[in-house]
Amino acid sequence: MENKKTITHKDKIGFQKIIAVFGVILFIGKIIAWKLTNSDAVFSDAMESVVNVISAFMGLYSLHLAAKPKDEDHPYGHGKVEFVTSGIEGALIAIAGIMIIYEGINSLVVGKTLAKLDLGIWIIAATAIVNYLLGYISIKKGKAENSLVLVSSGKHLQSDTITTLGVVISLVVVYFTKIYWLDSVVALVFGFYIIYVGYKIVRKSLSGIMDEQDPDLLNQIIKVLEDNRRIEWIDVHNMKIQQFGANLHIDAHITLPWYYSLREAHNEMEKMIILLAKNTKRSVEFNFHMDDCKTVSCSVCQIKDCPVREKDFVKRVQWAPENVTSVDKHTVD
Repeated sequence: MENKKTITHKDKIGFQKIIAVFGVILFIGKIIAWKLTNSDAVFSDAMESVVNVISAFMGLYSLHLAAKPKDEDHPYGHGKVEFVTSGIEGALIAIAGIMIIYEGINSLVVGKTLAKLDLGIWIIAATAIVNYLLGYISIKKGKAENSLVLVSSGKHLQSDTITTLGVVISLVVVYFTKIYWLDSVVALVFGFYIIYVGYKIVRKSLSGIMDEQDPDLLNQIIKVLEDNRRIEWIDVHNMKIQQFGANLHIDAHITLPWYYSLREAHNEMEKMIILLAKNTKRSVEFNFHMDDCKTVSCSVCQIKDCPVREKDFVKRVQWAPENVTSVDKHTVD
């Protein structure tokens, strides 16, 4: 069963286009500043903007692809492409960091003359302000619409803002002190920082591709079930949650009284699905399996007037990640 929520793919794509256009404009501005100043620090900022431009257009393509409906070749949809493009973006960021480090070391060894630092400071400061605003809006929209692409783009833009501010500060220091080798040292520091940012993005995308468990999401879903559980729901086990872009796929087994008719059991399962659908702010596809209760279930079954009880009720088992994700039915042991 699928719970359909309205996911504004068109809105996400439209904002990603804005990010792409501004990425090109800001890159041109930083290239101009680099040519004017001959600064390694400004070069490091420009290199990261190259990645901004590439990743913005890749993100635009992935959002377009993720919005496509399911088909015969992709029965779960195309949402996971967001994880792939996000991973490529992270790799590109790390490569840019390596290039920056190389350039910084080369300048320390060979030496470099800087010029027009005052003009470069103003240009780079302006790009920092624009980057931060775009990043803030992108992260906010990405979290609201559960889009890894928009969140990754926003974090990248904000990390770019941090490095850009560092570049501005370094240029100001060099401008007033005339200690030109500081420019290369700053570039090296930001090069290593950019590599770290790239690693974090790659790590996040790989966790999505490999269906790594999201503890916060799992706890949220289990809390909804625990707070609203019915006595007929003897237990929920073997739960798995997959993320496909902005969408979720939830597998689980629900244990119900074995003497229920198929219609009664199905109605109870539907009640659980509807509960989760109403309390999940994402489009969810459910694949629930109905299990019949066994003798071992009697000790945790809260149905007081059960006509076929074989063992006494012992205690109510609280649902938690440990038992809800377990492949076994719940027991008191």
